[in-house]
Amino acid sequence: MEFFEVVHTQRAIRRLDPDPIPDDVLRQILEAAVCAPSGGNRQGWRFLVIRDATLRRRIGDLYRDAWYNDLLKVPYYRDASQAPADSDRAKVVSSSRHLADHIGEAPVLILACLETEGMSAGLTQGASIYPAVQNILLAARALGLGTTLTTIHRFRDREIKTLLGIPDNVETAALIPLGYPLGKFGRAPRKPLAEVAYLDRWGQATGW
Repeated sequence: MEFFEVVHTQRAIRRLDPDPIPDDVLRQILEAAVCAPSGGNRQGWRFLVIRDATLRRRIGDLYRDAWYNDLLKVPYYRDASQAPADSDRAKVVSSSRHLADHIGEAPVLILACLETEGMSAGLTQGASIYPAVQNILLAARALGLGTTLTTIHRFRDREIKTLLGIPDNVETAALIPLGYPLGKFGRAPRKPLAEVAYLDRWGQATGW
């Protein structure tokens, strides 16, 4: 696919077909991930590819528990869950709820991790893992796979680390379900560029 078509049509796909994903497709996606930049080119990323049905089901149970018992306490999601059903916010929550109920059925889960080298996790450390995560999302779109980036698993981070044998010096940055889409690709609702891009000074319009 042409690059800008991939970028403009990649969106969160939370309804996934359980059909298996071939090894060569997964390899392509992960090869794209490791082309991303990282701080000092340290490449501290690690990608845990989870196919085992029992592990996926257990992660799904933890994720669903976190969604219903923790995420809905976050003001945005709490308020959105009470919004009119046809509103954009309510649709996002409905889609998110579907993922929570079915994430364990996705044929592949990728847990994107980062070795912290003893440093406390912070915003700038994300610069060494989230570009790789974005490459995964874009590569999946180019290959016709649906996916989304979620961090809700972190409400149950300790349990997931124990389940998967992840050491304490590793941060779990993103959980990425992969599968052939049951939803549609296409440009997601976004604010106009004029609302989010400024020229030279904060709040000054670009005029583009």
